[in-house]
Amino acid sequence: MVGWLVITTAGAFAWGELARDQTRSELARHADSSAALHASVLRSELEKYRALPPAMATDPDVIRTLQTRDTRLTNGLNKRLETLSERTRSSAIYVVSADGLTLASSNWNTAGSFVGANYGFRPYFIRALDQGYAEFFALGTVSGKPGMFLAHRVVDAQNRSLGVIVVKVEFDSLESEWRKSAEPAYVVDPGGVVLITSEPEWRFRTLRPLDARSRQLTLADQTLGKEALSPLPFTTPPANGSRQVEATVDGIHQTWIHASAPTASPGWTLHLLISSRGMIETAVANARILAGLFLTLAFAIAAFFLRRRQQMVARQKATEANRLELEQRIEERTRDLRDANLALNSQIEERIRAEASREALRHELVQASKLAALGQIAAGVAHEINQPVAAIRTQAETAMAYLEQGQPPKAVTALERIAGLTARIGAITHELLSFSRKSEPRLKPIDINEAIDGALLLLGGTLKQAGVQFERDTPAGVTVLGDRFRLEQVIVNLMQNAIEALTNIEEPVISLSVRTSANDVTIRIADNGTGIDAAIASQLFTPFVTSKENGLGLGLVICRDIIAGFGGELSHVPTNTGACFSMTLKRA
Repeated sequence: MVGWLVITTAGAFAWGELARDQTRSELARHADSSAALHASVLRSELEKYRALPPAMATDPDVIRTLQTRDTRLTNGLNKRLETLSERTRSSAIYVVSADGLTLASSNWNTAGSFVGANYGFRPYFIRALDQGYAEFFALGTVSGKPGMFLAHRVVDAQNRSLGVIVVKVEFDSLESEWRKSAEPAYVVDPGGVVLITSEPEWRFRTLRPLDARSRQLTLADQTLGKEALSPLPFTTPPANGSRQVEATVDGIHQTWIHASAPTASPGWTLHLLISSRGMIETAVANARILAGLFLTLAFAIAAFFLRRRQQMVARQKATEANRLELEQRIEERTRDLRDANLALNSQIEERIRAEASREALRHELVQASKLAALGQIAAGVAHEINQPVAAIRTQAETAMAYLEQGQPPKAVTALERIAGLTARIGAITHELLSFSRKSEPRLKPIDINEAIDGALLLLGGTLKQAGVQFERDTPAGVTVLGDRFRLEQVIVNLMQNAIEALTNIEEPVISLSVRTSANDVTIRIADNGTGIDAAIASQLFTPFVTSKENGLGLGLVICRDIIAGFGGELSHVPTNTGACFSMTLKRA
């Protein structure tokens, strides 16, 4: 009993510590991933604006305004900058002359207009004028709001400096999104000053205390108040140290897991805190309970088998009658095992038959989907056949007339046209027969354009009757691994769905494009219809989920299974208008 207690206690403690390490590792991986995502979002936000100053620096209106300082040019440029600022959602865009005077600004028509202000003392202006380009984060001297200043030098045809074009970017919306995630985030510069953060009270605080000289220089550069640049209320761990942080956020003190990631700006680092929310302690407690139960069960089983062995030894020492009885019981148990083995084999065979039946049913379902698709496009195919049939009749009558008039060469021309029209009808009927033929799928290299051409041959009449404009962007010579007619079935199904979705749509358009990469080929089919209801968008590939009144909800499921059978993937791509589906296939 004492041994069981000692072993169980030691095992529970060891198991709990293992769970502690695993939970910490999982939280650390989650924190690293989330930090990388936050850094990526920040990088994307900055890249949107970095191309704007170089582009504006070559704008003729900007150059002429800096050269002439003409009031009429300035007024027009003010309005252009205002429109551009609204479209790009930047805080401000303004033009500063070489002497530091602001000549034009997007906020010219507001109380806080920069026009007439002198920014010759700002670091971003000095660096841009000297080095050609500068990025600087600071408080605005007029607005008092923090932001990133992106500045680019403006030069004339002789490469003489005329001034600087500046774009100010504020990160209020990004910080708001970070705040909603309940994961405190903050970005620091090389000096350890917090610039961007989801917690407003942390802004312009530091990772560690600054010396008096560094603090004074930073206060001056970033136009901060004297109360700024105090250390954060917690210690940010070093990169190779413990990742646990004790911090108070929103009035709640708890343990956080720290992660960091580099950003797009040189020297900037994004820090992220992930709350453990007691998960480590809970995991340790659960692991210890499970370890105790497991070890207790193991001891119980060991005791059971030990007792059983003792009983067996006692039976062996019994009389001959008991021995015979034991042999009889062993025989009975052997018979039971034999019967159980036979029953198990029977179940295995039944399972194999069921699997074969399921596979056959899946093939039948694919074939039924083919025939259903043919039924939907039958009217369009009939239209495609009726047109050449009518033309054949006309050409036959024309040939007869030419023969009666003694003009055999013209009659031959009419007969040649009849032959061409007959060949087209033959191509359509051959495609129908090939499409509807029941066959086992065979994966092999196929030309993707052959499958697309076959689908369009079947859907051509339907597209014309529906008045749908079809746009095709498919390069030649692209091969993928698959079955041509099953791929054609998927294309027909998706395009038929698109045609139905374009009912009552003015100027309906369906586009089919093919894009290739080193290993994959992507086919996209999109329309400009009403799109897919958000309520079912997440369940599109769930059986029996459909937005059609008479639909079964199996079409997209079958299409997805066919593409998966090729080793590919079928997915819905969210778009602003209409619907878009993407097929990714392996390149042959």
